[in-house]
Amino acid sequence: MVSKETLKFQADLTKNNNRDWFLENKPRYEKYKQEYHALIQKFLDAMIPLDENLRHLEIKDCSFRVNRDIRFSKDKTPYKTHLGIWMSPGQKNTNLAGYYIHIEKGASFIAGGVYWPDAADLKKIRAEIDHFQEDLENIVADKKFKEEFGGFDRDENNSLKSAPKGYDKEHPAIEFLRLKCFTASQSIDDKQLAEKDFVEKTAKKLIALKPLNDFLNRALTSPQ
Repeated sequence: MVSKETLKFQADLTKNNNRDWFLENKPRYEKYKQEYHALIQKFLDAMIPLDENLRHLEIKDCSFRVNRDIRFSKDKTPYKTHLGIWMSPGQKNTNLAGYYIHIEKGASFIAGGVYWPDAADLKKIRAEIDHFQEDLENIVADKKFKEEFGGFDRDENNSLKSAPKGYDKEHPAIEFLRLKCFTASQSIDDKQLAEKDFVEKTAKKLIALKPLNDFLNRALTSPQ
């Protein structure tokens, strides 16, 4: 479960996102950080038996700093007001697919897949879809996957309006090939965060993403 104190700290930080307030509340932050790391360990303990590809991971591989990178952002607030947990066969800032948990009062969610791959990785994924479209079709048609995530996340920004270069617009997998982002997600309400078995229930949801992650990672690690 996620404590009320953690969510309260996030709320207070959102209202007072500045260095002076943060330093004055450093003891609260240290407790917040301890709970964050404990939560990561609980997720690793729950997920590794379900996906052995995660067995090498430690807390440091799955956590993020509270400080925001504001160098190229119009938003100059210095601190993140959410907790993020990233579990992947690779590590943070790698291009492999994985599982993500986002903890933020009123805006929590879980997700998996590959978020906005670069041009080279997108080319690899599309080649895998081209050659093994039935594999991907079976993954997204799976009952558990559909119950938990419905399908890929889609909006006007993450899908081409026409066929990608080199592919026919009549390709049988064109709806997949047009995608630029390969993620699936599910929102989490605050009541779920407070449940004692939140981690265990969430792990059972996340593991429905394993076949998708395996497919994407096969694409990303296959020699071209």
